[in-house]
Amino acid sequence: MKEALLYKNLSEKRAQCRVCPHYCLLLPNQRGKCGVRENKDGKIYSLVYGKAASINIDPIEKKPFFHFLPGTESLSFGTVGCNLACLNCQNWQISQSPKIRKKIEGREILPEQIVEMAIRYRCPSISYTYTEPTVFSEFALDTMKIAKKKRLKNCWVSNGFISKETLELVTPYIDAINVDIKGASEEFYKEYCKARLAPIIDVLLFLKKKKVWIEITTLAIPGAITEKDFTKIAKFIKKELGPETPWHISRFFPEISWKLRHLYSTPVELVQKGCDIGMAAGLKYVYGGNVPGLASEDTYCPRCHKKMIDRTGYSIERLDKKGECSNCGENLNIIE
Repeated sequence: MKEALLYKNLSEKRAQCRVCPHYCLLLPNQRGKCGVRENKDGKIYSLVYGKAASINIDPIEKKPFFHFLPGTESLSFGTVGCNLACLNCQNWQISQSPKIRKKIEGREILPEQIVEMAIRYRCPSISYTYTEPTVFSEFALDTMKIAKKKRLKNCWVSNGFISKETLELVTPYIDAINVDIKGASEEFYKEYCKARLAPIIDVLLFLKKKKVWIEITTLAIPGAITEKDFTKIAKFIKKELGPETPWHISRFFPEISWKLRHLYSTPVELVQKGCDIGMAAGLKYVYGGNVPGLASEDTYCPRCHKKMIDRTGYSIERLDKKGECSNCGENLNIIE
């Protein structure tokens, strides 16, 4: 447990959390919507500092990052809790558990130990993932500062629902971020995520301005994400983030979702249609996720269309030449 960095004291020992756009107003002994930040006697504390619910060494492609340190492994960790409550959540056992059971679970580990582990296993990066790093931002920030000094890269995998205050604190230490654009409307976010889209758009514009490497992921939920949504998201990415921004369109599986188990798995055709729409909109790199063997898992040169990275699951074969097309010399927007 650690006192939060961002909150505002109010009268009668009330306090307002400032870590995300919910800006929860908390009475004494009350927790925020994330389930892991609590008002104790007028001060807000992070209940998950130093408690990793999951810690693993993953291929960077699993995050997914396809253009940032491709082919490397990343020391990945996260705590319980999330500031969204997505009906489709496929990691709900840890993201929603403190709201359901009120229990804070996790392996005791310090930021220094996480960095030491990354170095020991020769991981060039640390990924803050599995749940939403915003809700464990104190833990993440302390880890990122140490990692930066050790010349490791910091990668966030985020829903993008981050307050301006948190964003200003963490952005100087983030090298790459994958942000979910879960849907294309405020109505979608209200119904499926209990959140809002507008703050996420603001976060993406801020990160782009600060030159953080951005990749986008959209989970294609059958009946909730349409071709019109794909078109709207693709146009936003191209116009505001740049055509070089990779877009991952992932397949949904109901059996591992939180509250949408009555749905069916995303048809592969819908994933491919989203990829086609993204490419037609002018994006250079659009990828189909959770569909092994799909050609849209691979990276193709945007100029001559030759395959430059072949992906089979999380295994890759590099056919490029130091981030450039080995056929025509085109820049493939790969960061190494």
